[in-house]
Amino acid sequence: MTHPAPDAWLGIDLGTQGVRAVAADSAGHLLGTGTAPLTSDRRDGRHEQDPDEWWRAVCAAVGEARAAGADPRRIRAVAVDATSGTVTLTDRRGCAVTPALMYDDGRAAAEAEKVNEAGEAQWTRAGYRRMQRSWGLPKLRWLLDRHPRAAADGWRLAHQNDVVNRRLVGHDVPADTSNALKTGADAATVTWPDEVFADLGIPAEVLPGLVSPGTVLGEVSAAAAAETGLLAGTPVVAGMTDGCAAQLGSGATAVGSWNSVMGTTLVLKGVTADLVHDPAGVMYSHRSPAGTWLPGGASSVGAGLVAREFAGADLDRLTAGAAELLPTGLLRYPLVSPGERFPFVAPEATAFRSREAAGPAEDFAALLQGAAYVERLCFDYADLLGAPATGAVVLTGGATRNPVWNQLRADVLRRPVTLPRHAQPALGMAVLAAAALDGTGTATGSGGAAGSPAAGGALDRAAAAMVRADRTVEPRDPYRSAHDEGYVRLVDLLARRGWLPEVVAAHARERTAS
Repeated sequence: MTHPAPDAWLGIDLGTQGVRAVAADSAGHLLGTGTAPLTSDRRDGRHEQDPDEWWRAVCAAVGEARAAGADPRRIRAVAVDATSGTVTLTDRRGCAVTPALMYDDGRAAAEAEKVNEAGEAQWTRAGYRRMQRSWGLPKLRWLLDRHPRAAADGWRLAHQNDVVNRRLVGHDVPADTSNALKTGADAATVTWPDEVFADLGIPAEVLPGLVSPGTVLGEVSAAAAAETGLLAGTPVVAGMTDGCAAQLGSGATAVGSWNSVMGTTLVLKGVTADLVHDPAGVMYSHRSPAGTWLPGGASSVGAGLVAREFAGADLDRLTAGAAELLPTGLLRYPLVSPGERFPFVAPEATAFRSREAAGPAEDFAALLQGAAYVERLCFDYADLLGAPATGAVVLTGGATRNPVWNQLRADVLRRPVTLPRHAQPALGMAVLAAAALDGTGTATGSGGAAGSPAAGGALDRAAAAMVRADRTVEPRDPYRSAHDEGYVRLVDLLARRGWLPEVVAAHARERTAS
């Protein structure tokens, strides 16, 4: 007797350097993956990409995944994530008429000031207080200033994954509130702030509709099927930002759980039942497809210094040497670039050492330890804001390839940490696609622009089934007091420099003593 093959779900991750497609079955087995590169134009504070290249790369990545074993006949739904804050303008056919302003394009500084003046009360209600120049709304105002006939010509705002979703389904699509958050979308009400936009002179005609992530947007069209190799009629699900997609791919979907990503820089994202309000604007929250909230922030500390300071070094030998020296009395604040964003805002912050290192091994050990101390400070900051900061922690990112660093982070955080087997944003979108149809082939969203999000339990079920833990690292009690002492010393040094607010430093000391 021949048994039918299990359902599969396709996630597509639109990154900065490339597109990645991952097909996974309902048990989390990867059936096929594919990648395709993207190119950027970076100069003079700008960062642009050609939106047409996104679609070509999607077709190539999906084609490679199919060749690797992803059978389109098994794929029940597809979801797409994108870089946060990337926007362009499209014409009536959905074709981009401007280059895409990428997530870190910094040209909209003056527009950001206007946006914050007009919308201060709205942004405060949304939990983040102020927008940055790289966010979507300042960049939309920048584009409209340069294309004053946009509304009259039928042009419309599109986020990065809106462009791809439009090509997949063959008709206009609403934006998901995750990617539209930095363009001003109110994730709680799934609406645009009309009064603020009127004050800013942003015509309603240029705005797409809004839906919650996990809503079914439509089906793969015949034209898109011919270009991608997917089956026509495959449901297309509204996705999220790449950061949120990575969180879903880590399995951190339950209230109280956290995903800490140590890559070039450190990103921490959690799950709360209620919206977290941060008077300092350091943390901001996306809305989960489950109806919960995803607070988080991105530090400028991270593993980026490893490649810069230890290029060409034998990292295995350095790691072995560092393991013998940890905990070390040498304190480092390992900023990858000047200026801090989380767990405090200090544009003037710079990297420092408490003293000169005795040698490369001690310097390397202090780098690993300093990043772990800042990670702990991020959790203390979340606790100060009222977020449940003591739940399960999942570690992802390039730093997890270093077992000594994983153990160090567990020791410093004083809690077990879990490492998943296949954590990546594209897998998170496969999880979201499965949750949207609840693993049964029946959509939990209505399939239209006003569709409802995936049911709360469906996301947790999909994540639990599809994200497999590789191992758990337990903290070692004998190292606790030494790390507590070193952590408080670093907190004091940051506060003494005037970067870390005293209320945050005091809370960190209090939690350490408890």
